[in-house]
Amino acid sequence: MAAKKSTRNGKTQDVGYLRVSTIDQKTIRQLDGVALDKTFEDKVSGRDTERPALTALLAYIREGDTLHVHSIDRLARDLSDLLTLLKDMTSRGVAVRFHKENLTFTGDDNPFQKIQLQIIGAVAEFERALIRERQREGITLAKKAGKHLGRKPKLTQEQVKELLARAAKGEEKKALAAEYGVSRQTVYALLAKKEA
Repeated sequence: MAAKKSTRNGKTQDVGYLRVSTIDQKTIRQLDGVALDKTFEDKVSGRDTERPALTALLAYIREGDTLHVHSIDRLARDLSDLLTLLKDMTSRGVAVRFHKENLTFTGDDNPFQKIQLQIIGAVAEFERALIRERQREGITLAKKAGKHLGRKPKLTQEQVKELLARAAKGEEKKALAAEYGVSRQTVYALLAKKEA
């Protein structure tokens, strides 16, 4: 990846964004041979947009710059995140080029770019609807099967009865919490629930 000698002084730049999911993975093949003024590199999952180098990149890029990304999945794994990022950057006059897919988004009033973004948006919306539907189906099936949803309780019903009986006899709540491996707030919550 050759770097051009250039300063920010009002000049537009070719900026690269590289991402791998783990520290031991290498970015060497991403944007190989593309002349860049500056690169930003993340070694984290792409499951959301809270990434240090991506945040720095978004603060750095300016109107007229071109962002180069090896492939769409390097910038975002979730299509709605991708759409949000593309809209943000192109609305600021930044062109975004995905080299593997050979796609460039500029935000210009170009019918082909508009339809590409609309398709990406429609697919993202469909993806979110499918995920919500699968979650609802999974919850319904789990309830029918009698499975406990949420975090597994730390205490069995027998332990709860025992703890409550001992607390009713006046044993110190702090000591009971320590013995049963729960917080004092849990002990007080169990007592409040019993009294309700």
